[in-house]
Amino acid sequence: MWRNTQRGWGIVSILLHWLSALAIIGLFALGWWMTGLGYYDSWYNQGPWIHRSIGILLLFATLGRLVWRLFQPTPRLEGRRLEVIAAHLGHIGLYAAVLLVMVSGYLISTANGRGVSVFGWFEVPALLQNFPNQASLAGDVHWYSALTLMLLAAGHTLAALKHHWFDRNKTLVRMMNPVHAQRSARGVN
Repeated sequence: MWRNTQRGWGIVSILLHWLSALAIIGLFALGWWMTGLGYYDSWYNQGPWIHRSIGILLLFATLGRLVWRLFQPTPRLEGRRLEVIAAHLGHIGLYAAVLLVMVSGYLISTANGRGVSVFGWFEVPALLQNFPNQASLAGDVHWYSALTLMLLAAGHTLAALKHHWFDRNKTLVRMMNPVHAQRSARGVN
């Protein structure tokens, strides 16, 4: 149940998928809310600290997820050929947008040469810094890539719901239930 099969996702992939989805939505909402904070607001420093900390943890989880994917089978996608191609391109776009959002966020946070504290547990050092206009350029990339990520995530969600409600296939069920993957592997539905 922990590992993927050709027919379904394992627990590790499912947990990483849903925790990432929650973190991405939460980070987007928090980031949007933070843009309206005033200097004297009590969350002016706390909000960005939480945003950066969760963002770094999500970066590590995403890198781990990509490594996990390299060593695990990917369940066969259901649907017509064009849908399968669109799904592959959509997944590549989602991963690219997630990484772009996180790398640009890191570049914003480290533009002053200081590392990023992750909830006070550890610090990620500033490896790249002092580029001309680093914070503002990375800020623009961060904002537009976050918007792109939300659009891709909405499309991903709509596609999953379409497969579930209209096509009545197991695409969504496989991402929610590792037991289904194990039953399918044994030929039991």
